[in-house]
Order: sequence, then structure tokens, then C-alpha cells
Amino acid sequence: MKAKVTGDIAAVFHRMLPPNIVKAAADGQMLGLICFGLLFGFFMTRIDNPLKETLSNFWQGIFETMMGITMFIMKFTPIGVFGLVGNTVAETGIESFLPMMIFFICVVLALGIHVFVTMPLVLKFVAGVNPLAQFRAMAPSLLTAFSTASSSGTLPITMECMEKNVGVSNRTTSFVLPLGATINMDGTALYECVAAMFIAQAYGLDLTFATQFTIVLIALLTSIGVAGIPAASLVAIAVILSAVGLPPEGIGLLLVTDRILDMLRTAVNVFSDSCCATFVARTEGEQTAIAITDNLPKPQN
Repeated sequence: MKAKVTGDIAAVFHRMLPPNIVKAAADGQMLGLICFGLLFGFFMTRIDNPLKETLSNFWQGIFETMMGITMFIMKFTPIGVFGLVGNTVAETGIESFLPMMIFFICVVLALGIHVFVTMPLVLKFVAGVNPLAQFRAMAPSLLTAFSTASSSGTLPITMECMEKNVGVSNRTTSFVLPLGATINMDGTALYECVAAMFIAQAYGLDLTFATQFTIVLIALLTSIGVAGIPAASLVAIAVILSAVGLPPEGIGLLLVTDRILDMLRTAVNVFSDSCCATFVARTEGEQTAIAITDNLPKPQN
């Protein structure tokens, strides 16, 4: 049994580096495509201009075009959700919503533990600041994130709260927060894991250790590239489902509760970005307005 688990994990890492990227794309090997994309993006930034600028503009144009198409399609989501819910209720009755309530409560509890337990512990014992003061200082940003479900749209307010209420310098916020709004999606990654496992269970898939490891790994990788706009994580979940052999249509199970959970996980993403900025500021020797200790190491000149 141990040898089988070890072999499954080795196979996962083997799929991360496909020998033929075109064949991997044709076969839908999403894990290999994601890893190739990360490597391509990393080395693209290391080439000289004008080649780097040309490539960057090309992929940015592709991204903006695809996001425009996605947002156009998402406008029809309420109609589709109404049809799915109406059909399910007509066939199975209101009892069919019980599993969704369990899924909803599971996600809310997981997000709550992360934002009210994990993050405050990091703030107090690692960054040396008052967690309650951090919550109070970030309240306008968190409310905006919750109402808009967009970490990118909340970014200006997040920076203002960090600079005026927390006391972090513009030098730190202007680097950490935009970067965090792009790649630090811990709330989204958590939601993707729970959602993918919920859909897998709904389809009767045997969640072996290797399958769960694959789901977690792909969720972490895809959350880095998720756009900071409403419902963007649904695209990442489709990637995860394809990687573990499930039909993307399973996303329809999530649409009933996705909007509320999207608002919650966006607030978690924004608060974690602020915690990271606070920690970086403290390690850089900045005396923030909510500091409770000065025991962090100071940077060497």
C-alpha cells in the first residue's frame, strides 16, 4: 500500500513536466500546462527588451480578451442557475439542498478558522502587532471586498487603510499589496480544494491520497493565476475537475451558493494581503501604529 501511494505521488510530479507540451494541451493535462506556464512566465521576465515587452503585451492582450468573453458569458449565469435550481427542485424536492448547506457551512467554517485563528496568531506572534487593531484598521477594505467580491477593485482602499490606519509606508504597500492581490489567494485556494472534493464526492469518485494531493497542488497553483474579479475561481475549479477526471459541468453544483462564498473568500484574501504587508513592514523596521512588540529583527545596513 505504501509503495502504491509513493508511486501515485511520483506520477503526479511526472505529469508536472510533460515531454510534449502540445500533446499535453491536446490531452487536457492541466497540471503539466500550469507548470509549463509558470516556467514560461518566469523566464519570460528574464529576457531583454524589446522581446520581453512584446511577449508581455501579447499575453496581456490574450488575457484581456478572454476575460471579456468570460464576463460576457457570466452575465447569463443567473438564468442558468435559475434553470438548474428549478429543475433540481422539481425533480428531487427541497431535500436536495441539504448537501449544499453542508458544503456551504464547511467552507464558511474553514474560512473563519483561517481568518480568525491562523491570521491573528501570525499577526501577534510573528509580526508582533495587535490582531484586533488590524481588523479595525482594515474594516473599510474588508467591507468593500465583501460587497464587490473583487480584490483588485478593493486594492486602492486596502492601500489607504494600510497607510493611514496601520501606519505602513507607501514603499511597502505599493509593492506587497498589488503583488498580493495577484498571487496571494489563500481564501480562493481553500475554497477550490473544498469545492473540488465536494464535486468529486457528488460524482462518487474515490478520493485516494494521491487524488487529494493532486487537488491541493493544482488549487495552490491555479489560485496564483486567478483574476481578482467576481467568480474568477470557477475557471480554476474547472481546471481542477479536468485534472482529476471529472466533467466541468460539476461546477453547476456550486453556482447556488457561489456568490456569497465569493464575497467571503475575497474578504479573506484581502485581509491576508494586509497581514503580509504588516509583517513585511515590521521586518523592515517600520514602527506601525498597532505594534505591540519591537522584538523583530531589524534589517542590516
